[in-house]
Amino acid sequence: MARIDAFFKLMNEQKASDLHLVSGQQPVLRIRGDMERVKFRTLDDDELRTMLYEITPEDKIKIFEETGDLDFSYEIAGLARYRANFFRQKNGIGAVFREIPSEILSADQLGLPPVVSQLATLPRGLVLVTGPTGSGKSTTLAAVVDEANRKRKDHIITIEDPIEFVHTSKSCVINHREVGTHTQTFSSALRAALREDPDIILVGEMRDLETMRLALEAAATGHLVFSTLHTIGAAKTVDRIIEVFPTGEQPQIRSTLADGLRAVLSQALFKRADVKGRCAVLEIMIATHAVRAMIREGKTHQIPSALQTGKKYGMQTLDDGIMHLLKAGRIHPEEAYNKCVEKEKFRPYLTEAPADFTEV
Repeated sequence: MARIDAFFKLMNEQKASDLHLVSGQQPVLRIRGDMERVKFRTLDDDELRTMLYEITPEDKIKIFEETGDLDFSYEIAGLARYRANFFRQKNGIGAVFREIPSEILSADQLGLPPVVSQLATLPRGLVLVTGPTGSGKSTTLAAVVDEANRKRKDHIITIEDPIEFVHTSKSCVINHREVGTHTQTFSSALRAALREDPDIILVGEMRDLETMRLALEAAATGHLVFSTLHTIGAAKTVDRIIEVFPTGEQPQIRSTLADGLRAVLSQALFKRADVKGRCAVLEIMIATHAVRAMIREGKTHQIPSALQTGKKYGMQTLDDGIMHLLKAGRIHPEEAYNKCVEKEKFRPYLTEAPADFTEV
């Protein structure tokens, strides 16, 4: 048993999402969104480095020593998997571990709208789950992939950095590939995947232009592609993809995206007001004919209106999702106000003036 495993067990007991270990500081857990210090001594650089290297493969240590940054996964049998990130900082080495639950929850168990599960039945196209870091994108995608794994008879390839949720092949055949271990880059793995008879491809993150280009190509050639972006809102997600490409290519990319896009889920996490824990609120855009026309014609500013009028297709704005949970007493008014788009709708629910002095 590695020395650091005691922190992972504590993390699991406290239902923490992240563990922060930094030279010159006490260990810290993120519990329900808040950072809480562990009653433990301050870690010095040599002690922490020894502790971290005990669980790090030799080839990964070499990469970290050369670059100062490292991502990999670590697993404790019977407990959980962890996404690890090492970095150098002023006082020495630092590391953050994100717990990846061994059990994959369904969209229903996560409290997500029914349309999320239905995305697993799509024959082809591009589905994006977006939001800031730590908003639960990977958890939502895992639920959708698991739904496909149980109900389809297809070949699923996942490309991640590092591998997070591990799916056991059920009705589908699933292959997991890790960037840096099984392949060099997202783009090289995605290019190779097109020759590996896939039906569904999960790309952990669309980080660069080449990966975006290949993901669009895969969606356009009859594959179902799932991926993530660090954007907020469906309209901004569409704009972000188009803006990555050179100006001369953007009209063609706009057309390709309009044809291939099937849905954008943009989500945020909220602390629960009724029970301990957190819940996700989703903005949902389904690529109907009207939405595709807006993308093709460069009228993405009209997408929010389409979300409001497309409820029969399962669409909703982020504010509608927030308001639903607020009225149900599941989230706090202050947090609803801080994360909503149209502040005026939520101001009457506040008992005090808003905390953000820029929102006037």
